[in-house]
Amino acid sequence: MLRTGIVGLPNVGKSTLFNALTSAKNAQSANYPFCTIEPNVGVVNVPDERLEILSKLCKTTQIIPTAIEFVDIAGLVKGASRGEGLGNQFLHNIREVDAIIQVVRCFDDPNTIHVSGTVNPIDDIETINTELALADMASVEKRQARIAKQVKAGDKDAVIEAGVLDTLKDLLNQGTFINIKDIFNEEEIPFVRQLNLMSTKPVIYAANVSEYDLKDGNEYTKLVDDYAKNHSAEMVIISAKIEEELSELGAEALAYLKELGIDDSGINRMIKTVYHLLDLRTFITAGEKEVHAWTIPAGAKAPQAAGVIHTDFEKGFIRAEVTSYDDFVKYGSYAACKENGVTRLEGKDYIVQDGDIVHFRFAV
Repeated sequence: MLRTGIVGLPNVGKSTLFNALTSAKNAQSANYPFCTIEPNVGVVNVPDERLEILSKLCKTTQIIPTAIEFVDIAGLVKGASRGEGLGNQFLHNIREVDAIIQVVRCFDDPNTIHVSGTVNPIDDIETINTELALADMASVEKRQARIAKQVKAGDKDAVIEAGVLDTLKDLLNQGTFINIKDIFNEEEIPFVRQLNLMSTKPVIYAANVSEYDLKDGNEYTKLVDDYAKNHSAEMVIISAKIEEELSELGAEALAYLKELGIDDSGINRMIKTVYHLLDLRTFITAGEKEVHAWTIPAGAKAPQAAGVIHTDFEKGFIRAEVTSYDDFVKYGSYAACKENGVTRLEGKDYIVQDGDIVHFRFAV
């Protein structure tokens, strides 16, 4: 399952946002540093309006959406890379996630303590980025020492890896997140991935504002947006407090959002942004038994998608019966789709598209 870590300085709204995400009071929220020590974990369904529509067409009440695991990680302070605060534990938890949501305080409130005494979102971002980069630098230097003998002996792989490590070291000195696909080639990327560096994980900056700035943002969010655009990251404006209130409203939440002039909740936008940032796609299996969403990486071929359901499906893959979501909704049933020639049989080289409704044929 996809894992996303919620990080940030103490008292920026991480646990409040986590409570809203999980629609539960699992994460303690309080106005003092290190309120969160052990990471809280919650599984959240990915919003997908297509599933409800398909369930009505297939006459089933069983809907299984795809899901993301969110991890609320302890607040970080300067010196975390040297073990300050809960540094070592914090850094270990971040290494285990696929993507990072960095909650950034973009509101003024004299009643909520800021760990550095003043609200400055870019300073907050760079504090975290610097600590992650310093910890990653230690990992790179350790690896350089480990392969030094192989490099001297002229080992081909070691020489390539040494060049990768030198590049990483230069980039980490800049204290920012690294988009590896823009910098390294296919031969080099495996060497980067094996290090599991925090600074190479995709990042979303969640600009946490008051309810009054939720629609249009403020001067702080403009700074965060510019920073994100310049560092291959994404930015979403959220109000953790409002999102927590929305999670308690249930069916009334949509009406409340409309009163605020907002079309969709910040949480829904944030989850969709995670999918976009990680370049993920959703395909669907649908029938009388259930409508089920499945997550795959962009570019996944039919056998790989089949393997997400069960490894036997991939091993014994014969072909895939594919109907696009739009065609299925247009014609209303499998039978009508086949009659109108919009259902097709695809082989092992077919790249599964977002929204494809797929029935796999296989033999074991």
